[in-house]
Amino acid sequence: MATATEIRALDNDELENRLANARKELFNLRFQAATGRLDNYARTGQVRREIARLLTVQRDREIAHAEELERARSTGGSEEE
Repeated sequence: MATATEIRALDNDELENRLANARKELFNLRFQAATGRLDNYARTGQVRREIARLLTVQRDREIAHAEELERARSTGGSEEE
């Protein structure tokens, strides 16, 4: 499991990739739990927390980008999206 510092060091593409993989893993864990084949129930919580960390970093980046655009607009700079 990656720490928040390690996640912040990732680029956007890798962040998206890890998020997709974690969501797939969570789906598989839930499926295993429903069928009675899950051995490590704690892993479900770990994956949920990892997804939350990934989404938090992703949202922080979205907010930072929006703030940069707003600053550029207010100073009369060019808009880059």
